[in-house]
Amino acid sequence: MTRMILYKEWLKTRWTLAGIAAVVAALTFYCFLNLGKVVEIRGAALLWETLVAKDTVLTEILRYMPAFAGALLALAQFVPEIQHKRLKLTLHLPYPQGRMLLVMVAFSLLSLTVLFALQAGVCALCLTRWIPAELLARILRTMAVWYLSGWAGYLFVSALCLEPTWRMRVLELLVAAGFLRLLFLTPVPEAYNGFFWVLLLYVMASGSLLFLGVARFKEGYQD
Repeated sequence: MTRMILYKEWLKTRWTLAGIAAVVAALTFYCFLNLGKVVEIRGAALLWETLVAKDTVLTEILRYMPAFAGALLALAQFVPEIQHKRLKLTLHLPYPQGRMLLVMVAFSLLSLTVLFALQAGVCALCLTRWIPAELLARILRTMAVWYLSGWAGYLFVSALCLEPTWRMRVLELLVAAGFLRLLFLTPVPEAYNGFFWVLLLYVMASGSLLFLGVARFKEGYQD
């Protein structure tokens, strides 16, 4: 049954995942095309100077991409469940409901993680030609918070889709907006290093909102 659920999620989201992957690839290519031109014209020393003196990580164009990717994948996965009244049928399948939702969420989070890991790997391969390992590590640690926003965007938008009442949706939307605003509060590199793990735990805890929405749906809460 787990394989069937995974296959169903793949069929439902494959074109969205393909579109996200294409945008990720295009943005990454554009970013390093520009950096390559800078290096060709003015040399790699300019990148070092920019990193050290101007508090930048060279990949700012990729900053908001993970959050949008997560939100878009959540919409592709759960809006059809709500619009076409599939959620009630899904919950009546002969399979533990909590485990079913966990499998669905794990599928999407793993898909996002693979995309983000591939992009981080490409960034590392490209940048390692121009900058030392210490500066590369600084960039990747900064980008880790952006990828965390991708997980958060997915979980919060999924929760909004599954919540059956508008009152709770508004409350969840305020919490989501506040947390995502926190993740993008400052562009300073490594600004979140001191409490990255706290943010990660908060994102993981936000997944409970999905289970709360399903429980409220089953209990008949509805606008």
